[in-house]
Amino acid sequence: MDVSKLWGGRFTKPTDQLVEAYTASIPFDKELYEEDIRGSLAHVAMLAKCGIIPAEDAEKIREGLHAVLGRIRRGEAEFSIADEDIHMNIERQLMEEIGPVGGKLHTGRSRNDQVATDMHLYLRKWAVRFVGLLADLQEALIGQAKANLDTIVPGYTHLQRAQPVLLAHHLMAYVSMFRRDIERLQDSYKRINTLPLGAGALAGTTFPIDREFVASQLGFERIYDNSLDAVSDRDFIVEFLAGASIIMMHLSRLCEELVLWSSTEFGFIELDDAFCTGSSIMPQKKNPDVAELVRGKTGRVYGHLMGILTVLKSLPLAYNKDMQEDKEGLFDTVRTLDGALRLMAPMIATMKVNRERMRQAVREDFSNATDIADYLVNKGLPFRQAHEIIGKLVLHCIQKGVFLLDLPLETYKTFSSLFEEDIYEVLRPERVVNARNVYGGTASGRVAGAIERAEAELAAVREWAEKQAERDVF
Repeated sequence: MDVSKLWGGRFTKPTDQLVEAYTASIPFDKELYEEDIRGSLAHVAMLAKCGIIPAEDAEKIREGLHAVLGRIRRGEAEFSIADEDIHMNIERQLMEEIGPVGGKLHTGRSRNDQVATDMHLYLRKWAVRFVGLLADLQEALIGQAKANLDTIVPGYTHLQRAQPVLLAHHLMAYVSMFRRDIERLQDSYKRINTLPLGAGALAGTTFPIDREFVASQLGFERIYDNSLDAVSDRDFIVEFLAGASIIMMHLSRLCEELVLWSSTEFGFIELDDAFCTGSSIMPQKKNPDVAELVRGKTGRVYGHLMGILTVLKSLPLAYNKDMQEDKEGLFDTVRTLDGALRLMAPMIATMKVNRERMRQAVREDFSNATDIADYLVNKGLPFRQAHEIIGKLVLHCIQKGVFLLDLPLETYKTFSSLFEEDIYEVLRPERVVNARNVYGGTASGRVAGAIERAEAELAAVREWAEKQAERDVF
């Protein structure tokens, strides 16, 4: 009999070493040691409260768990593949610390509800941290927007110049995108912050446990109301990975624009040297590697989302060993997203804006053409006729190698007698921008209002994150 296994009583021969190595999760789930010990401390406190184990045994276990925690934090603990996972490794070390009484810790629970609890605690902590990091990025974008409320940049559709907008308006579009990301994390937090412990292996337990007490000890607001669902649910991980994928998509879009705008062809911005690298052969190069790599790492987060969806798609209730595959992809996503968000805020904050190059770009295009059409409409011409006239006017400019502001009034009048001297005021980039004076538009007053609202929302988000973070102080 393989008496070295804590579950070995049923077996007559030891586990094959290849099986042991293949099925062990300790190489990666050791990352959950704090969550595992925290859950165990709450569990043993409940066992004592309910009279399931003697109070003196619970105190020995509590002291032993803190001793194990200290050794792990100091890097003195050794994890064994023979003990399979973080739960059995900690239990083994606990029993070495305090003797057989440590074996009472697992009373009334299973590794199935234990690991689910660990994952909820882990993801709860990181969801709050990511809300804070997204708020940092928003703050950096808002800072640049406030500094560029009078900076005009070409706005694009199809990557072709369309209409001029304030650079602040463009940056605030990303603030709105990241606001939705924050809202998704905050909404998913309700489902993350649900306690599975007490579900046992799948059917509950015969011991008179108090799940509400454990929930209060660990800061959970809700408890799973079905034991089968509690141990088999990984929706909260899928939901987080989906949200992380959307965040990475938003970061990738922003990074793509940073790459384009920092190129010689655009020349709209310059990224700080601290966030760029050079070439091993071309000494003149300054490469936006951080932005490129964030853009590139988006794919691995997408892959982890598809991975967990595929793992779960055909699983029967309740727990199955397949579910061990929920961790590595999640851990890698957390590291990837954490690295990206921690870099993005300072990279945006230190970005230099080439206002003159942007102004030159706006003056050397036809992005004010829509305003001429609107000008004619306001003088009574149907829009479709105005559209055709302006199309011909733009074609004339292209053929002559000039822009709309370069044309004399006499030329305008050859296209329509409705043109007057005031057309030049209409065509000024500042006038074009501020004419979009609608809620959500690019007029400077509207953008200033958007910044003010965003700053108020940002303060509320930080207050929420600080409040939730208190649950995970350990």
